Amino acid sequence: MENPPKSPNGSEKSPQSKELLTSNTASTLCISSRSESVWTSASRSKWDIYHKPVIVVSVGAAVFLFGTVITSLSCIQIKNNNVYKMCGPAFLSMGLMLLVCGLVWIPIIRKKQKQRQKSQFLQSLKSFFFNR
Repeated sequence: MENPPKSPNGSEKSPQSKELLTSNTASTLCISSRSESVWTSASRSKWDIYHKPVIVVSVGAAVFLFGTVITSLSCIQIKNNNVYKMCGPAFLSMGLMLLVCGLVWIPIIRKKQKQRQKSQFLQSLKSFFFNR
C-alpha cells in the first residue's frame, strides 16, 4: 500500500488537493475573461477612445506656449538672461514633441477602430476556437 505524499509540515495530502494543485484555474479564468470581452464588446464613447491623445496634445500645447513665453523673455534684457536662454528652447522642444506625438496618435487610433470594425466577426471566431 502506497503512502500518500506528505506536505512540508508533515500532514498527508488528499487526492483532491493534488488535483487542485495541478489545475490551472488562473490561466483558464484569464482565457475565458478575454473571450467574453470579445463577445460582449460594449461601444465606447469618443472621450473613452480619444482621452489620452487629447490630454497629450493639450499638455504639449501648454508646454510649447510656456517655452515660447520663456524664449521671448530671453530677448528682453532681464537679469537671469542665461537661464531663459537655456530653459526656453528646452520647453519649446518638449512641448513640440508632445504635441506631435498626440497629433500622430489620433489617426493611429482611428485606423485601429476601422480595422476592429471590419474584422470583429473574424476575431471573435478566431478567439472562440483558439482560446479553448
